[in-house]
Parts: sequence; C-alpha cells; structure tokens
Amino acid sequence: MPGPLVTNFALLLGLSFFFGLAFEDFYGRGGEPRPGGIRTFPLLALTGGALYQLDPAGLLPLIAGLVVLGAWLIVYYHDRLRTVGADGTPHVELMVPVCNLLAYLLGPISLREPAWLAVGITVAAVLLLTARERLHALARRLELREIIIAGEFLILTGLVLPLLPDQPVTSLTQITPYKAWLALLAVCTISYASYLLRRYVAPESDLWIAVLGGLYSSTATTVVLARRAAAERAALPRAQAGIILATALMF
Repeated sequence: MPGPLVTNFALLLGLSFFFGLAFEDFYGRGGEPRPGGIRTFPLLALTGGALYQLDPAGLLPLIAGLVVLGAWLIVYYHDRLRTVGADGTPHVELMVPVCNLLAYLLGPISLREPAWLAVGITVAAVLLLTARERLHALARRLELREIIIAGEFLILTGLVLPLLPDQPVTSLTQITPYKAWLALLAVCTISYASYLLRRYVAPESDLWIAVLGGLYSSTATTVVLARRAAAERAALPRAQAGIILATALMF
C-alpha cells in the first residue's frame, strides 16, 4: 500500500512542520529558548511514525520511545523548576512538554488514524497554544456563577438527555420523553446563548439571538424574546424586530 503510506507520510511532515512553526513563533517572541520548534517537531513526528511502523501491532518500539522522551522531558521540567521569575515563582509550564509529546504521537496518529483526526488534533493544539492571552483573559473575566451555570447546562444535555427513552410512554401521544426534553433544551439553549451574547458579544442587540434561534425554532425564539419584552418594556422594540427576523429565517 505505497500510495496511502506516502500520503500519510506527507501529512505527517506537513502537520508537524505547521505545529513546530506555530510553537517556535509563539515562544520565540519571549526570547527564551524552549525545547521544540520547526525542526524538532518534524523529527519527533518522524521518530514516532518510524517506531510505530516497526511494530504496528505490539507498539513496543513506540512505547519505548515515548518512555525515553518522557524521561528527557521530566529532566527538563525538573531543571526548569529551579528557575524562578521576578516574582519568585518557578518559571515553568506544562505546555512545552505536552507539545513535545503531542508532536511525537502525531507520527503514529497520521499513519494509523483518519486524516481528519490528525488535522483536527494539530489545529486544536495550535489554537490552544497561540490563544493563551485570550483564554487567560476570558478565564479572568468569567465569574464562578457562569461556570456553575455552564456545568448545569452540560448536565441537562450530556447526562439527562441520553438517559431518557425515545419511545412513547402512553398511547395518547407519540411524543417521547426524549423529544420532550429535547424541545426543553432547545428553549434553554436559545435563552442561554442569548444571555452569553448579550453579556460578552453584543449587550444591546437581540438580532444575533433571533438569528441563532430562528435557525432551529422560530417558535422557541419568539417565546424567549416575548418573555424578555414582558419583563423589560424597554426591550420591546428589539424583541419585536428579533421575532420578525426569526420568523423570516423559518421560511
């Protein structure tokens, strides 16, 4: 199978080069050397891919290489703990060793798994790496209440919904508990998304809420906006415009 292997090999090189370029550009701005970069990551990915090809079933060479790389990163991390910053705290982070381990594992992932998985992992890693300031700013901006609300919403969607049966429980209606809860979640999602948009994106606009809600259910969006207009009379004109927009999106 030389054709797929060559394609996967090219994918391995391209993704590891892209990952190393982002890593070196991000940490090169600080002027402090870090292990990894535009040359190291492709070499790590090639090493991981070659060791995987030696024993694709048992993976013993790949695991041995992972142990060696992990031991070297432990030595690096331990040495970095001795370096303190201006505030007296150790100037160390887990992002550097994690990126090196991910670059190593990118080799077998590119050769064994579908291409979309390797691309998705690399892009997600680059975005998480380069968006450090924005993510930290978001974490500082969020309140504890916001995290609790997000956790409750995840429980409703990821825990309760899969447990509900998707068969009618009575002969009086064909609506199942799963579909009823799904409709409830649709309203909750629109309400929660509108809250996040008004708080962090467009505090004075209901049009984004109408667009998002109208794509799924104009009726649910109308209910949410109507309740808001009833509770806050000043929001009536914006709610009316949003309801019209959501209804237009239905068509």
